[in-house]
Amino acid sequence: MGAINTRKFGRAGFDITDMGFGAAPIGNFLKPITEGEAEAMINRAWDAGMRYFDTAPYYGHGLSEARVGQYLRWKPRQEFVLSTKVGRVLVPAARQSISFKPWVDGLPFNCRFDYSYDGTMRSFEDSLQRLGLEHIDILFIHDCDVFTHGAEMQKVYFKEAMDGCYRALASLRDQGVVKAIGAGVNNWEVMLDFMKAGDFDTLLVAGRYTLVEQDSLDELLPLCEKRKTAVVIGGGFNGGILATGAVPGAKWNYAPAPEPIMEKVRRIEAVCARHKVPLAAAALQFLLAHPAVATHVPGTRNVAQMNQNIALVAHPIPGVFWQDLKAEGLLRPDAPVPA
Repeated sequence: MGAINTRKFGRAGFDITDMGFGAAPIGNFLKPITEGEAEAMINRAWDAGMRYFDTAPYYGHGLSEARVGQYLRWKPRQEFVLSTKVGRVLVPAARQSISFKPWVDGLPFNCRFDYSYDGTMRSFEDSLQRLGLEHIDILFIHDCDVFTHGAEMQKVYFKEAMDGCYRALASLRDQGVVKAIGAGVNNWEVMLDFMKAGDFDTLLVAGRYTLVEQDSLDELLPLCEKRKTAVVIGGGFNGGILATGAVPGAKWNYAPAPEPIMEKVRRIEAVCARHKVPLAAAALQFLLAHPAVATHVPGTRNVAQMNQNIALVAHPIPGVFWQDLKAEGLLRPDAPVPA
């Protein structure tokens, strides 16, 4: 079996490669990426067989979408799947007045949250312009979660998103200009709320199903499997620690990892060392074992990182490795593992 393969995208009626290109970094996340490096990564992804590309208006305030559109412009449209997001509207502004954090040197637009019906339609149409496309395959409601808004405001935005975003997305799906609709958030509990409130084809699970975290096995993932809702995994390295290991300054959810997480990862690393399995290989291959998971999108900052990830998903891992993780209480007993 090769490193990158094709799977059905849930009930949506199309196929997707089981590894995709996560385009947040080319929005200049934390530090700039040159045009040449962005183009080289997209071309390398294509040459490796990836045919799924995920972006969003928020990434670099439109920069990621513009770059993805530019470098996919000459690829056959029927050969790739593209997802972007709604929930923010970009408003032109003088560059010196814009706070880009955590992006660097983005496009000259301010971001504002807008989960209304009209705001969703504007966001969708603006994305088509930046991408240079006539349709979008997958459209996610973005960041309508506690992680982004706090517990109280999230309730307000969730209602707005169901009254506005969801109606707009359902209409776009009915028109055929979007093939699948979903939600991409940082809290699995909020994803469960979306699943109970609407008819979603897909979820973008951002870091909430990983080698370290499997609470979403309690209710969310079984419901996705039952409804044939395709799961896209982002943040499979839990913000960094499952790529770097428990080194000083390791990041978990993009913040310094707390000691209980550091200790758990150290213990996982010890099992990895016994079986000569790279931690990052175990982290990526674990994601695809669940039957609801259709694909994952590890973010990369350069071609070297991308080549490493492509090698990691094909690295041989013995079955006894997964058995040992479960025997030592480092992986839930009910967590599906690679065959």
